[in-house]
Amino acid sequence: MYCGAVEFVCSPSAVSHIPVLLDECMGFLRPEQGGAFADLTFGGGGHSRKILDANEENVLMAMDCDPDAGKRAEEMALKYGDRFRFVDSAFQNLDRSSSPEEFDGILLDLGISSFQLSQASKGFSFRLDAPIDMRLDPREGMSAAEFLETASRESLVRAVRDYGEEKRWFKVVNAILDARGTGELQRTLSAANLVAKAVGGVRARQRIHPATKTFQGIRIAINGELESLATVLPKAFHSLKVGGVLAVISFHSLEDRIVKRFMRKMSGRPEHRGDKSFMDERVCVAEMIKSKAIFPSKNEVLSNPKSRSARLRLLRKKSSPRFL
Repeated sequence: MYCGAVEFVCSPSAVSHIPVLLDECMGFLRPEQGGAFADLTFGGGGHSRKILDANEENVLMAMDCDPDAGKRAEEMALKYGDRFRFVDSAFQNLDRSSSPEEFDGILLDLGISSFQLSQASKGFSFRLDAPIDMRLDPREGMSAAEFLETASRESLVRAVRDYGEEKRWFKVVNAILDARGTGELQRTLSAANLVAKAVGGVRARQRIHPATKTFQGIRIAINGELESLATVLPKAFHSLKVGGVLAVISFHSLEDRIVKRFMRKMSGRPEHRGDKSFMDERVCVAEMIKSKAIFPSKNEVLSNPKSRSARLRLLRKKSSPRFL
């Protein structure tokens, strides 16, 4: 799962940031018409910059819990002045930095950026040997190494099987438990090799590394990413003006499910196939701009392969609900 950025080269300064689904997002947020916007996943600032450049009257609040994102935001502040405001915080804290019905458009581009993947010290990538950390905000919570050494079997199963959607989860979890205390769980490369060995090794012509899903699940678990997403969606909707648009880009089926169900609920639709609620029990306070997700074009995927799993969902606010 990635956050709308391209492949890294060798260092954060060498990373070229290309926002995913940029034209599609701008087409529905319509920043050229002017207004107040929020980019809750600032990253490299690609979406934010496009919004601010679209109309010289636009103002934007950006959020990110990665300390390095704040350094990149300083350049934006120099260029755009008072039109740009950066909040050094996780997006689930949106209500601490915004007011009800403040924004004409809100964007969430979920996952992690190539800036984070490119820095070995952040411990996300098994292509770079480093202590395995994986925290979106390294100032808070436990590292992935600590999680692997101390988490219960139940928590490991949830991370690997449920969040990582690894079919061979049983072997992976057992390998992790057996490796505790050996030092193999302390670094990215050794942990990735452990997982690969548990699932049968790296095979020729394999599209993704066998540790990819496990690493993804561990990252989601230690950062509470699904819980954070479920928390921020109603807060973001509350911060939208009537007529405003919420745009969410996700890269993982579990994220997309949360987003889709929330948007269906706000638009008065059944949340899922098993939803047996009656029409008079639902409240329609929004409309889904597109009933299905929007995917990157073939050209975008060719130019930015990490966009291939991205999907965009959009919701327009019609009225202010009382139940949020």
